[in-house]
Amino acid sequence: MAQTLPLELHPDRLFPSDPVVRAIAQRLYAQIKDLPIVSPHGHTDPRWFADDANFENATALLLLPDHYVFRMLYSQGIKLEELGIRRKDGTVVESDYRKIFHIFAKHYYLFRGTPSRIWLDSVFHDVFGLTVTLTEETAGLYYNTINEQLAKPEFKPRALLDRFNIELIATTEGALNDLRHHAKLKGTGFEQRVITTFRPDDVVDADRADFAQNVAKLGELTGQDTQSWQGYLEALRVRRAYFREHGATATDHGHPSAITADLPEAEAAALFQRCLAGTATPTETELFRGQMLTEMAGMSLQDGMTMQIHPGAHRNHNQVIFERFGPDKGADIPSPTEFVSNLKPLLQKYGNEAALNIILFTLDETTYARELAPLAGHYPALKLGPAWWFHDSPEGMLRFRHQVTETAGFYNTVGFNDDTRAFLSIPARHDVARRIDCRFLAGLVAEHRLTEAEAGELAYELTYGLVKKAYQLQ
Repeated sequence: MAQTLPLELHPDRLFPSDPVVRAIAQRLYAQIKDLPIVSPHGHTDPRWFADDANFENATALLLLPDHYVFRMLYSQGIKLEELGIRRKDGTVVESDYRKIFHIFAKHYYLFRGTPSRIWLDSVFHDVFGLTVTLTEETAGLYYNTINEQLAKPEFKPRALLDRFNIELIATTEGALNDLRHHAKLKGTGFEQRVITTFRPDDVVDADRADFAQNVAKLGELTGQDTQSWQGYLEALRVRRAYFREHGATATDHGHPSAITADLPEAEAAALFQRCLAGTATPTETELFRGQMLTEMAGMSLQDGMTMQIHPGAHRNHNQVIFERFGPDKGADIPSPTEFVSNLKPLLQKYGNEAALNIILFTLDETTYARELAPLAGHYPALKLGPAWWFHDSPEGMLRFRHQVTETAGFYNTVGFNDDTRAFLSIPARHDVARRIDCRFLAGLVAEHRLTEAEAGELAYELTYGLVKKAYQLQ
């Protein structure tokens, strides 16, 4: 039997090993560690907060929604069916949640050195009070303890918002979503803390098989003629207003590339008709997505919504997994992404507008210093989002700060967002970001590039101030 080891979180985790720099990081962290959490972009389920029911069990909450977890297990030969991931064809998959959790525990060693290990250990220790490490031998203890805790009133979603000191959390919904869960929150006092985000990919991505159907539904929802170009644009304005009524302050756009376009109206209208008819070429559907980014920037200038652009993910790279299980199953892969030329049409039209707030993200770290920092360091409309997805890690955050700060500075960035479905890991993710920012700032102080007072001001801004400004949450 393997030795059972204590689960301990070192108070100086992620801080520098150099004692001088570590002491500075400790002092900076002490100033900001207890600030409220602002989570302006993520993918938690709004039903949780609307219904405020207890979570079902450890497996359904911690494993099944988290593709960070099951992609690692799949990479080691564990079938998704064994992990309870439902197949599109209805084939029976494992449904014994205890057995699934045991598989996870048996292979928990696979996560050594990954950010998932940091987040999960923090959840186990800080949220559930577990004091031994997760192994095959302790799987039963973990599963029983977590389930017992989840059944308590203090583990309901709204109670956890309070416990986690989450001031605000934003979910993300498609343009056709009826927002019933956000509507249910109205009058509860939580409607200002749980807000939605407008993500119109379902009605602007003409490569989707359901694009024309979705555009028709958009017309039904808004009473606009979405078979015409101008009617389609007006319908999008109507939906944006509907989302704002449910708290939205931002939009989100997950496009394959950062291509933008600024076509004459007649050309844009003709391109739209080809997309609706299903006769557009792949080059034309990409051009249409680019045109829609520019149109959305114009709408953001009108209605004040912050615009987030998340380009460069090769979605559903594993076609076999996509056909069996659908999207969001851990098979999205980063792709090279070009910004300087691709963003120029949008920036020539709107980039000089200081009232416009566009936040750029990337999965291509080679663009940090070469493209993104120079762009955000010049155009008033641009800000840089934090290290994203595969780079939302201690080393990824440090690479981001090292490569963008000298050109873009700190105030052309927007703090941290967790972009997660894993609700219980949100405090841990924000704590990692706070520790890493304090580590980076401590290095600048130790090198006499900042005073410690300046670093303290920056630590506050990176933790709390910049995110509220960027997402119109003041």
